[in-house]
Amino acid sequence: MNEIVGIITNIKTNGNRHIITINSKENILVFYDGEKFFSLGDTIKVEGQFNEIKSNTIFNLFNYKKYYLSKNIHYSITAKKIVLIKHNTNLVYNIKNSIILRISKIYKNEYLYAFILGDNSYINDAIMTAYRSNGISHLFSISGMHVTFISSLLLFVLNKIKKSKFNYLPIILVLLLFLFLTNFTPSVIRATFLFIFIVLNKVLNLKLSTLKMILITLFIALIVNPYNIYNIAFKFSYTVSIFLIMFNKIINRHKNYIIKIFITSFISFLSSTPIMINNYFSINLMSIINNIIFVPLVSIIIFPFSFIVLLIPKLSFIYKYLIYFLETISIFANRFKVEIILCKINPLFMFIYYLIIIFVLYKVLKKKYSFIVILIILVFIHSNVNKLSFNTFITFIDVGQGDSALIHFPSGDGNILVDTGGSYNIDLSKNIISYLKSNGLTEINYLILSHGDYDHMGEAINLVENFKVEKVIFNCGEFNYLENELVKVLNRKKIPYYTCIKELNIDNNKLYFLQTKEYDNENDNSNVIYIEINGYKFMFMGDAGVEKEKDILDKHNISDVNVLKVGHHGSKTSSSKEFINEINPKYSIISVGKNNRYGHPNKEVLNNLDNSKIYRTDEDGSIMFKIKNNKLKIETCTP
Repeated sequence: MNEIVGIITNIKTNGNRHIITINSKENILVFYDGEKFFSLGDTIKVEGQFNEIKSNTIFNLFNYKKYYLSKNIHYSITAKKIVLIKHNTNLVYNIKNSIILRISKIYKNEYLYAFILGDNSYINDAIMTAYRSNGISHLFSISGMHVTFISSLLLFVLNKIKKSKFNYLPIILVLLLFLFLTNFTPSVIRATFLFIFIVLNKVLNLKLSTLKMILITLFIALIVNPYNIYNIAFKFSYTVSIFLIMFNKIINRHKNYIIKIFITSFISFLSSTPIMINNYFSINLMSIINNIIFVPLVSIIIFPFSFIVLLIPKLSFIYKYLIYFLETISIFANRFKVEIILCKINPLFMFIYYLIIIFVLYKVLKKKYSFIVILIILVFIHSNVNKLSFNTFITFIDVGQGDSALIHFPSGDGNILVDTGGSYNIDLSKNIISYLKSNGLTEINYLILSHGDYDHMGEAINLVENFKVEKVIFNCGEFNYLENELVKVLNRKKIPYYTCIKELNIDNNKLYFLQTKEYDNENDNSNVIYIEINGYKFMFMGDAGVEKEKDILDKHNISDVNVLKVGHHGSKTSSSKEFINEINPKYSIISVGKNNRYGHPNKEVLNNLDNSKIYRTDEDGSIMFKIKNNKLKIETCTP
């Protein structure tokens, strides 16, 4: 048990679940379940277990460690007890606490948290996903647009009272307060300090261009915290701003407001595309049109009205209808998205992307529209790059206490997903879908479910609803509730499904389903899959137990397996010494949740596997076996 004393600098609350940031000698993330009796600026003592914040455990996906490094947070603590040491006496914290209290009493306050405090985490996940898919999620993060609105409004009011160069001073003070209120969001840092430099440039006649000034703010931000480079909002903010400044003269040539918005949206879309690709693995071509609709709606109407509602809460009924209209048209627009899935790219390819984007933008904005073909060709090649690969890879995906494995054959010959994992707390299908997209995969040819337990197929419906699946294969035996629910979805979507099959041919590869007999339990009825790829033998055991292992040995002649997906997460009900000695695996994969309540994997099973190299998803993260030039290479995504 550890304890630490610090000042609360940020709180996110969902029911009785609180995520608190405290500042001691460094920033610490605190997870606390219980009644809230503290507020910003309070000094508290936290007792609990310290944990180092880990990296992602699935290849290519969001890296929480790097994200929190950009916030100067290295450790988290799960609080067993919190003791209030001292109430807040700081004026600026009191101001923020008062604003939070006022916001909490207003209907549809999740948008007020976003527009006034820069925190969009309160917006419903499904709604936020639609915004992101439509390419307009940037409107719900505090940005230069918001800072420009505040500074322009204040300057207008102050100039009406008396025109003076000293009017900039109170504006800067307000922006610095706003910077504090929004927890020093990267885009607000950029916009605030750019405004300060513009004022200094004007007052002191420094003759600095806007591009030079924004580059200075960029260098300052990176000197203060080099890990800002890992912050997605930071990358979006500076990249788009620099591009808009580069092409500002061309934008301002046009007097028509709609044309200016279209050009701005076009530049913003292209400049942010490589970042979108490497974080969300897809782009929506309709986002350019969407921004023409949503930017005026949010920036001219909803964002300013958020401040009015904060001052006059009785007007929240109008705000409610504005938000309802916004959400409705976003969900409607999302039905017409034109999504292109693009695999993650390396730094060199990203650099090439930007060189081509800059070249094409200069040509297109000079009305040489034929050059857009270069971008179309680039995106076409990128979207089909996985079909050019000659490598096979098998990834055992970390889904916590569950199973999921992707088999990807080269040259677009086919993709097989064995199980989907499942969790009652985390929508793991999002992780699986993101991983598929990060590899440039647009469909799963076969979804094979080893059996009907939740930890093996709990995310199957979400996967089928949100990703293209051609065919589904079930195990032998009667369908349980979960399987029947999935069948309803498959029938509705007209996806064919099969049960209790013996073989599956994909190009030159054959999967053997080692069926023995029908058992009286779901685990032993698991699909046990055996496949040879380029001479390498893989075996997936599902949750099959000792009895089925014995039957497999009696009916099939299998030995010297290269890679074994160990049965039942390393439970003592599976992986008997007789079975392991016979199949003699070189590598053994145990898919298991960290600190799981079942005590998996069992020590006796680990002893039985002693002659093989053991990989565990709770320790090694996802494990990839890549067959390249007939050689087996192993990569882990260790947290």
